[in-house]
Amino acid sequence: MGILVLLRKIKSCSHHHHHHHLLFFAFLFLHTTVAVKMSSTLDYTSYREVSSLRLERIQRHLDKINKPPLLTIQSPDGDIIDCVHKRKQPALDHPLLKNHKIQKVAPKVPKGMKVKKEGTAMEGVVSGGAWQMWHHNGTRCPKGTVPIRRSTVHDVLRAKSLYEFGKKKRSMAMSLSRRRSDAPDVVSGNGHEHAIAYTGSSQEVYGAKATINVWDPSIQVVNEFSLSQIWVLSGSFDGSDLNSIEAGWQVSPELYGDSRPRLFTYWTSDSYQATGCYNLLCSGFVQTNSRIAIGAAISPISSIDSNQYDITILIWKDPKVGNWWMSFGDSTLVGYWPAELFTHLAQHATMVEWGGEVVNTRATGQHTSTQMGSGHFAEDGFGKASYFRNLEIVDTDNSLSSVHEISTLAENTNCYDIKSSYSDDWGTYFYYGGPGNNPQCP
Repeated sequence: MGILVLLRKIKSCSHHHHHHHLLFFAFLFLHTTVAVKMSSTLDYTSYREVSSLRLERIQRHLDKINKPPLLTIQSPDGDIIDCVHKRKQPALDHPLLKNHKIQKVAPKVPKGMKVKKEGTAMEGVVSGGAWQMWHHNGTRCPKGTVPIRRSTVHDVLRAKSLYEFGKKKRSMAMSLSRRRSDAPDVVSGNGHEHAIAYTGSSQEVYGAKATINVWDPSIQVVNEFSLSQIWVLSGSFDGSDLNSIEAGWQVSPELYGDSRPRLFTYWTSDSYQATGCYNLLCSGFVQTNSRIAIGAAISPISSIDSNQYDITILIWKDPKVGNWWMSFGDSTLVGYWPAELFTHLAQHATMVEWGGEVVNTRATGQHTSTQMGSGHFAEDGFGKASYFRNLEIVDTDNSLSSVHEISTLAENTNCYDIKSSYSDDWGTYFYYGGPGNNPQCP
């Protein structure tokens, strides 16, 4: 029992880097199998047997992805943000990026978009001012570095395995192919449920944009999540070669150890099988911005019948260099997915999706009560239901245009639904989401 007390003490101050090594060596020294108290800000506590060998493996992995920082910033939510030299970031460890030079020339932004230089006073502040928690103590990462959310032993232990740490579950691809059949009422049996709007699949698309309302939906169990995002897709939905670039906000206790909404990115080039990951948890996404930490919490967030906060995300292919860039807010460049990572997306996208996704881990019995969006159904409207507004796509000549032809889909409208509309101010927009488990969704 002594060891558990030691671990608990360490856990309470595990925000400092050397404590993780202390934790690790405590295990190594004992050479025994012990139970670790899992990280928990909510009720995500459970005990697991962890061998010293496994901890050694985890530590080796963490030493690979946590690059040596020039400066470390402590966030009030418990995150540690490392300012890492931009040429030392994890992206460049990718075998396909061995000779990759970080793109120095600014990408050609889509027509219809204004660009502010990094460092202007309002940078990244979005309508209503939603921003990131680690900014609250005023420290910034120095120029030439990028802020990276440090991964901890606890982060890895919450995942099913080291291999699955930071990855979407394989079943994603199946739900995509399912979803294309002309029977949207098919409930995807693999537990991923959606409420999405999407474009037709026959056109060449070079990017997508939307302004996304930010909430903090409640998650029933640690390995479920709720996200609201843009998907930029190419390749076949039923094969193993689907390419996807994704960004938005997500609540994922398994990934982050809490229930705060966080800015995230994702990519895959083989239908979520072996490639790709969230944020910077594997090599791939190249960050160029020194103010935005991917995976960091967004704050403040919307509340019922009160202030609404939203974030604007644009993903587009730079016509000059060919990389897929992401911008945040009006025009703040965050970074890019190098074209080398992809097969189909090396050319262009064929479909864009906007909307929400949750995981329902209960194959039998009750439906999960994990919420999508705000936890309210679409018809509750502004101030209650979550929204995406000003949906736009980037066309062949790098121009932004409002989306007019939109299809919507929700596998199980008794649990989560979606309703789209058009207005002068919000262009094409939709409300979406729901509570999950309720009398109609048993």
